[in-house]
Amino acid sequence: MTRAKRPRAGVIGVAAAVITATALTSPAQASRDTAPTAADHQATQSAIDAAVAAGVPGVTAQVRDAGGIWKSAAGVGNLETGAPRGKNDRFRIGNITNTFVATVLLQMAAEKKLSLDDSVERHLPGLVTGHGNDGRAITVRQLLNHTSGLFDYLADPEYGQTYLAGDGYLQHRYDTQTPQQRVAVALSHAPLFAPGARHWFSNTNDILAALIVEKVGGRPYEDEVRARIIEPLGLKATSNPGTSAGLPRPSSRGYSKLFYVQPERIDDVTEVNASQVWGNGDIISSAGDLDRFYGALMRGKLLPARQLKEMKTTVDNPDFPGSSYGLGIERLTLGCGTTVWYHDGGTVGWLTLAAFTEDGRHQLAFNYNSNWGAETLLPILNAEFCQTPSASR
Repeated sequence: MTRAKRPRAGVIGVAAAVITATALTSPAQASRDTAPTAADHQATQSAIDAAVAAGVPGVTAQVRDAGGIWKSAAGVGNLETGAPRGKNDRFRIGNITNTFVATVLLQMAAEKKLSLDDSVERHLPGLVTGHGNDGRAITVRQLLNHTSGLFDYLADPEYGQTYLAGDGYLQHRYDTQTPQQRVAVALSHAPLFAPGARHWFSNTNDILAALIVEKVGGRPYEDEVRARIIEPLGLKATSNPGTSAGLPRPSSRGYSKLFYVQPERIDDVTEVNASQVWGNGDIISSAGDLDRFYGALMRGKLLPARQLKEMKTTVDNPDFPGSSYGLGIERLTLGCGTTVWYHDGGTVGWLTLAAFTEDGRHQLAFNYNSNWGAETLLPILNAEFCQTPSASR
């Protein structure tokens, strides 16, 4: 099961949708400093091993919970040399970038620099217009909870053929793009519905949100993310790459099956000009940093109570019953009855998932160095939050 209607940065129909569910509540976690034993996460490790056995090249993962920190890596990080996947690997986090952008905007709202009910037109005058699109009718909140109705630029067929698959990707992977170029692709299409009518994930929303960060902050969005989140939390493995194409070390190679008519062909897609996913998928991080970020976020370390409540105010996702979308984070209930919050990120060569309890005391983040294998994401999530003993402490 994949979300064909929810293209995530760089890959059409990739992974978040594998996470379907039902409805709520996860237990509070007691604080404890002792290191977890391997047995605590045996089910999670087995699910990770099963993903590798099913064809995912490699997995890197980290858990923070009442028992401490547990790290894992399985499979290979380099198909050519056979080098193993690393426990501290850095990777492209794709749409998880959205949570960083949403957090900055909510901080700005707390500082009275903007309102979530401001129109897009107020901050980006004249940008969202044409073909029935109207920035005067779309609010900042609707960008963040994906109810704007704006077309997703990644779903544009010509864009997909040029930048997401096959020879087009290989020929254009080093191209520099501006956010305005990608927004223009989206605005060449009519909106899918009136603003506020329903939820539908569109990467166009996230680009516009990052542009508003820049307009309100008066400096690059990367500087705002670094000053407000990365540096205060000490996220030493997290960065915005700008227009660079490589990954900082330690890291593994990323792989994709770019050619639909050659399903067995695997291409190394590690290098790509990060400007192609600026604002909606460009951040590089590690499983450990993502755990630290989401733990701090949910415990109120980054947002005042009012803004954190706004972030956790969700709209139903009609395509996936049991899942609902807030402002940069998503909520779902697993089959065992445990509710988690999460965000996922798909981009060419990588799949990433970060999930966490509402109290911020139990986090799981993991990454595949491929953009296939989405069907194996949910078993890992279930193993950690439904079967791991530490999940019920």
